[in-house]
Amino acid sequence: MKRILISCSLWLSLGVTWLLPAGLALALAIGEPLEFDGDAQRRQYETLTRELRCTVCQSETIHESNAELAADMRRRVYQMTREGMSAEAIVDFMVARYGDYVRYRPPLQANTALLWASPFLLFGGGLLAWWQVMRRRSRTDDEPQFTDQERAALERLRRGD
Repeated sequence: MKRILISCSLWLSLGVTWLLPAGLALALAIGEPLEFDGDAQRRQYETLTRELRCTVCQSETIHESNAELAADMRRRVYQMTREGMSAEAIVDFMVARYGDYVRYRPPLQANTALLWASPFLLFGGGLLAWWQVMRRRSRTDDEPQFTDQERAALERLRRGD
């Protein structure tokens, strides 16, 4: 029993030792605390970094991502925020540079209409398929349809021949 406890504590200490550098790397990736002229700039920066998508990392914001491109995008958002640019101007700059994909909520345009309509189209298609299945089920009679040969065989079984 003592040997098992020593083994478990050894594995636990090895796991913590292995995870410690990962935690330090994440802390270093976040970087130095950023300085802003006011709370409005800080809120704008935080909002934008959580609304802009990292174009390298499929489903992460630039706030969450540790990719080099996300760090560059964060620096650029920080610089433009410090220069006093509006949130709309910063988003327009990022869209001009990276395309509408950089937005988590792309606007409704001709090129994004299918993206916005796809949930409704999928729901409508599922509803149509369900309706077709239910309609076919209601068409079938409760009694099975037999051929003449099957009816004769059933009649012979019923009579005991």
